[in-house]
Amino acid sequence: MDDNAVSPLPETRAQAHKSKPGVFKATWKKIRQPLVRSTFVKHLLATLIAGLVKFIYWTNPAVAGSDDPAPRIAALSPAIGALWHGQHLLGPAVNPRRHKLVAMFSRSADAELNALVAQKLGFGIVRGSGGREGTKADKGGAKALITLKKTLDSGMNVAMIADIPHGTPRQAGLGIVTLAKVSGRPIVPVAIATSRRKVLERSWDKTTINLPFGRHALAVGEEIYVPSDADAEMMEAKRREVTASLNAATERAYKLVDGPR
Repeated sequence: MDDNAVSPLPETRAQAHKSKPGVFKATWKKIRQPLVRSTFVKHLLATLIAGLVKFIYWTNPAVAGSDDPAPRIAALSPAIGALWHGQHLLGPAVNPRRHKLVAMFSRSADAELNALVAQKLGFGIVRGSGGREGTKADKGGAKALITLKKTLDSGMNVAMIADIPHGTPRQAGLGIVTLAKVSGRPIVPVAIATSRRKVLERSWDKTTINLPFGRHALAVGEEIYVPSDADAEMMEAKRREVTASLNAATERAYKLVDGPR
């Protein structure tokens, strides 16, 4: 399967809201730098956003056909949960609390607030990058992968955004495949969608903001194992397999919440 072309998200319905071009981005640029410099403001915002994530999740009951992640987590732990950029904002609300989880976030300033929100929701945090297509992970990413391997070895689950920040959206990088290879643990594709949402059309990853008072669907794909002796050719094949499986799970989640077209 050729994954060079971006796999488009399912078309939105009338209840899905589109952003006004440039307004959100321009406003964010004005306030981002002061926020980055203020530890108090960052933690305050993270606390508020964490509360909002919980509120949105609990006001979107699951639709019929939505997967229950608890049995899969129990059966496969420790495992590597894989999500897409821009489609992951409700991800922190999904993990059953009895399962400890460490999440990987990029080292960018924009990802710092996301990492703080995840911490407020009870996650452990590792900062790094998933590795560009066709390359090994950078030094920061390599250190993060070592930490994540140790986390898996200790029996805890980890979560990674499978595609690369500001790379090709919905195309997995080699970082998550490398982690599966060195740890021997499975990659489990996870997608969550809500019937009410706002899509930031001009963002590189079509960031989708989930809105309250709708319904949600969770789709868990088939687990993917990577042999410890996988060569470059097999690593590329597994990277494509992760891409295809996570795109399929994402499409299924949207079909469940949007219903028949």
